[in-house]
Amino acid sequence: MKISKSILALVIFLLLVISSEAQQLSISQVKESILQNHPSLRMYDSEAESMDAAAKGAWSWMPPELGTGFFMMPYNPKYARKTDMGEGMGQYSIAVQQMLPNKKKQAAEYGYMSTMSTVVKEKKQAVLNELIADAKKNYYEWVVIKKKLEVIIQNEKLLEFMVKDAEIRYKNGLGKLGAYYKAKAAFGNIQSMRLMFENDMRLRRINLNTLMNREKETYFDVDTTSLIKDLFNVGAVSLALVNARSDLKAIDRDIQLTVLQQELERARLKPEVGFRYEHMFGFGGQPLQYTAMAMVRIPFTSWASRMNKANIESLRLRRESLGFERQMRINELSGMASGMQTEADTKRRQLKLYEENIIPALKNNYKIMQLGYGQNTEELFELYDAWESLNMIQLEYLDQLQQLLTLQVELERILEIK
Repeated sequence: MKISKSILALVIFLLLVISSEAQQLSISQVKESILQNHPSLRMYDSEAESMDAAAKGAWSWMPPELGTGFFMMPYNPKYARKTDMGEGMGQYSIAVQQMLPNKKKQAAEYGYMSTMSTVVKEKKQAVLNELIADAKKNYYEWVVIKKKLEVIIQNEKLLEFMVKDAEIRYKNGLGKLGAYYKAKAAFGNIQSMRLMFENDMRLRRINLNTLMNREKETYFDVDTTSLIKDLFNVGAVSLALVNARSDLKAIDRDIQLTVLQQELERARLKPEVGFRYEHMFGFGGQPLQYTAMAMVRIPFTSWASRMNKANIESLRLRRESLGFERQMRINELSGMASGMQTEADTKRRQLKLYEENIIPALKNNYKIMQLGYGQNTEELFELYDAWESLNMIQLEYLDQLQQLLTLQVELERILEIK
C-alpha cells in the first residue's frame, strides 16, 4: 500500500511537471496578461481616479469667515461707562462673512478638472501600445528562433550522418579526409549555434514574463502559427492614424483641456456676491446693534483682470501649438507607416520566392547529392556544399521572416493595432 501511494504521488508529480512544461501562451493571452498585471498601467488608472476624485471638489464653497473684537472703543476706558451726561462709548462685535460661489465658474472648473483624467487615460493607452509592441517583438523573435532551432537540429542530424559515414569510409579506405574535417568543424559550429538559440529563447521568455509581471523563469511556450497578417493599404494610413493612435487622442484631449481652461479663466472674470452680518453689544447703556451688508467682487476691472486675460491669450497660443504638433505627428507617422508597408510587401514577395523556388530547389539538390554519395558517384565535399547551401538558405529565409515580423510589429505599433 505504501509503495502504491508513493507511485501514485510520483505519477501525479510527473503529470504536473509535464502539464507545466506543455503550457503554451498565444500572443493574445500575453497581451491580456500585460493589460491585467503590468504595474505602470495600474499607476495610470490610479492617477486618473485621483483626478476624478479631485474634480468633485470644484463644487465647494469658499469657507465662511468669522470675526470678533471691539468696535470704536475709546482709549480711555472711563468713556465706556454710562454717565449722567449720556450713554457710554464703544461696542463689542461678532461678525460672520460668506461669499456665494458663482455657478458658472464652478461648472467651468468641474469641466476642466474632470477632463484632465481623459488625457491620462489616453496616455495609458499609448503606454499599453508600447508594451504590447515590445511583447510582440519578443514573442515573434522567440517564434523565429524556435524555427531556426528546428532547422539546426534537423541539419545537425544530417551533418552527424555525414561525419560518421566519412569516418567509416576512411577506416575502410573508401573516403578522403579533405571534406571530413570541414564537416566536423561545421558540426561543432552548429552545436554552438544551437546553444546560442536556446539561450536566446530563454532571454525572450524572461522578457515576456517581465512584461506580464510574473516570475522571470516561469516556463511557457509560444504558438508558431498565424504570424503574418494582412496590413492596411497605403491610402488608409492617415485615417487609421487619426482614428487609432492614443497619443493623437491625448493631443485632442489636451486641446479640449485648453479650451476648458480658457472658459475657466473667463468664468473667473465674472462677479461674485456675498454677505456680511455683524452683531454688536454696546457699552454704557447703548442698545444692541447689527450691520447687514451685501458684497460684490468685480474681478473684470482692468487692473484686476490682467492675469486672467494673459492666461486666456497664453492658452490660445498653446492650442495652436498643439494643433501644429498633431499635424506634425500625423505627417511623420504616416510617412513611416507607408514606407514600412512598401517594405513589408517586398519582404512578403521575397519569402514567397524562398518558399516556392529557392528552398525546394536546394532540398532537391541535397537529396540528389546524398543519393550520389550513397552510390559513390559524388564526393563528401560536394554533399557538404549541398548541405551548407541548404542550411544557409533556410536560416536566411528565417532571417527574412524575422525582418517581416519586425516590420509588422512596428507598423502595428504606429497604427496602434493591439
